[in-house]
Amino acid sequence: MKNRNPVFIISLAVSAALIFWGVLPESLLGQYQLAAATDRLYGFIIDKFGWFYLLSATLFLIFSIGLIFSKYGSLKLGEEDEEPEYSYISWFSMLFSAGMGIGLVFWGVSEPMNHYIYPPAGAGYTDAAARTAIRYSFFHWGFHPWGIYSVIALSLAYFTFRKKESSVISNILKPILGDRVNGKTGILINFIAVFATIFGVATSLGLGAVQISGGLSYLFEGVQNTLATQLLIIFIVTILYMLSAQTGLNKGIKYLSNVNVTLAILLLLFLLFAGPTNFIMNLFTTTLGSYIQNLPGMSFRMTPFQQENTWVEDWTIFYWAWWISWAPFVGTFIARISRGRTIKEFLIGVLTVPPLFGALWFSVFGGSSLFLEHFEGVMISEVMNNKGMEVALFAVLEQFPLGKIMSFLAIFLITTFFITSADSATFVLGMQTTNGMLNPPNKIKFVWGLVQSSAAAILLSTGGLSALQTAAIIAALPFTVIMILMVFSLGKALRSERKELKGQK
Repeated sequence: MKNRNPVFIISLAVSAALIFWGVLPESLLGQYQLAAATDRLYGFIIDKFGWFYLLSATLFLIFSIGLIFSKYGSLKLGEEDEEPEYSYISWFSMLFSAGMGIGLVFWGVSEPMNHYIYPPAGAGYTDAAARTAIRYSFFHWGFHPWGIYSVIALSLAYFTFRKKESSVISNILKPILGDRVNGKTGILINFIAVFATIFGVATSLGLGAVQISGGLSYLFEGVQNTLATQLLIIFIVTILYMLSAQTGLNKGIKYLSNVNVTLAILLLLFLLFAGPTNFIMNLFTTTLGSYIQNLPGMSFRMTPFQQENTWVEDWTIFYWAWWISWAPFVGTFIARISRGRTIKEFLIGVLTVPPLFGALWFSVFGGSSLFLEHFEGVMISEVMNNKGMEVALFAVLEQFPLGKIMSFLAIFLITTFFITSADSATFVLGMQTTNGMLNPPNKIKFVWGLVQSSAAAILLSTGGLSALQTAAIIAALPFTVIMILMVFSLGKALRSERKELKGQK
């Protein structure tokens, strides 16, 4: 591993220490076990910094939208005569697979159903609760996450391909930190990015393992949805994505991303036309308008006079923290595949296509589940309460023709998303720990693949889904500060380049 650097060594040491801490028995550690420690830290962060996540995510979205209409939109992420490396289809497929993937399949039914049962305000199981459920699903998976991704992806692409800096997070801050990014400050910044990536992706891998296990147990009586099954799934899929990681960006990740999107569209079209088509499209249309109309209010919604209501913390704050913890991974990956596009083209593509697809996804899957429960009396909520959120998707598919076949397709889709997300993350972690190499060595990727899977397994073992969510929120806090600095740094760099270009004319 000739290309390892201090960031690699420190990140690996800290990750290994946390994984070792997680496997130590409770009887030995008592209240000092990993789960107890992270729960206390989570409570402190949510209590003191929930508002900070909310304001930061909205700031990133406003900044990204503002750049579309700015005088910098025509600047190219690369040389002036450079053409994009990937077609629009491959580009959208890869950024969507990396940016949403497993989470969209997991929460497509279970999130709207959760909001329908326990809405942010008012009574559950009502017309108003159903409308709010879909609108907030749009909100959590819409413009805000892609605004977060845009900040770091655009910054990295600009400094890497236009300014010829190495592809590490710390170099984005060079305009405001100067040469300090080449020393201990830069090492700290890059370590925080790697740490956030490991635990942000581990959250998704854990969700994927839980849903694959839930789907198999729902379809086959002999399969138990237990921790042992979930850990076995992580082990098997780890081998698969490690094999994929050895093939590089233009083979494994590219091909699997195209497969992912194809399978996702097939599953979506099946349920759209097998399900209540008119209801779904009416729901999509009216909710899209309602989402845009209510976007400012939802973006700043907290509940200071309802101390007992933790809905915003449990959902919106968790999501914003999760997206931020994913940002160094997804942002680095999107930057890597976006060379040759203009800033305006990049931002319009990233901020419109994936959110619209996500909105349609929730309308189809969430809308179908709401229709079954609200109008047909099929108690999807009871299935969720009895067997877990991870089986909600399969309970919905079962109600339609070819339901079992579609459930198998859904499991296969989750598996390919699992492989693609993990594969992409090993690629990004390799870049960030080898001084920004655009094609990191396989040995480095292999190490990070093992670390990711181990982190996901430990989090599942010590606390299940709540532990996964806790890890994402904790990892995101320091990186949020770094992202705010990125906004100012990129703005300063763009203003400086604009002045240079004017001086040359």
